[in-house]
Amino acid sequence: MTGITHRFVEPATGLRTHVAEAGEGPLVVLLHGFPECWYSWRHQLTALADAGFHAVAPDQRGYARTGGPSEVDKYTILHLVGDVIALIDALGEEQAVVVGHDWGAPVAWATAQLRPDRLRGVAALSVPHRRRTAGPPVELMRRAYGDRYYMVQFQRPGAPEAEFDRDRADTFRRALAGSSGDGPVRTPVYPEDGGFLDISPAPDKLPGWLTEDDIAVFVEEYAESGFTGPLNWYRNLDRNWELTAAWHDAPIRTPALYIAGDRDPVVTTPGARKAIDLMHTIVPGLRDTVWLPGCGHWTQQERPAEVNDALIGFLRGL
Repeated sequence: MTGITHRFVEPATGLRTHVAEAGEGPLVVLLHGFPECWYSWRHQLTALADAGFHAVAPDQRGYARTGGPSEVDKYTILHLVGDVIALIDALGEEQAVVVGHDWGAPVAWATAQLRPDRLRGVAALSVPHRRRTAGPPVELMRRAYGDRYYMVQFQRPGAPEAEFDRDRADTFRRALAGSSGDGPVRTPVYPEDGGFLDISPAPDKLPGWLTEDDIAVFVEEYAESGFTGPLNWYRNLDRNWELTAAWHDAPIRTPALYIAGDRDPVVTTPGARKAIDLMHTIVPGLRDTVWLPGCGHWTQQERPAEVNDALIGFLRGL
């Protein structure tokens, strides 16, 4: 894409990391979610560059051109935060603003919580910061939503990736269209005798923000690494809970921004809006919450102009 360059960097973690980047100036690291890659930030990379920032979107651990180790326990939140800090180092910077969407948001929040000295600011799209749960989260989700809740099902080795790998174009088409603001809001619970993709039937046509060319890019980016690495993030939920005991209720004082669509399944889940309304109690650095009416889960892809304006305003205010 015009204005975006690609290279591999060699952080101290030893994980050879693919990055897409644009611009010069203060560093902004853009962390994608599941099932995505650097391409999710295509609209932000050039906009941030034009605004005077050095925007860098890595393929995170296990994803796309970066790939990663085969061991499940190499995908803990401590590894993921370590990757962010090591990337900032590898790019020759002391500090950065870290922006995360979907799974990238918890990584961004955790980076602000564990290494506030390295961040000028933190922004999260879709996923708010939540208090550490009272017990291991997988069992809590099982009690709340049942055995067929998608994060519970993702704990099964082999089965989810087999479903996603069967037809990758169909996987991305269903996953991206299904959680878009253009479609009906669905609860991410597997139907009886069905899988994750059955939650979202194949769309008759793609939403206006997504093209078949976009689908083809995601398919190509996943050609080497597949889905096992990305799914291993979910398989560390309980391990992450154990590892973060020392930061239980540790406040996030780094200047923060939160952006979400009001049709995002993350925020329509029971109790989510209350948690967002109370987020300032655990994120005293929270400066603003931006709601995007009619927007679904894929925030920065569905509403690039609004997201760019919010991010640039936040960055310039730091």
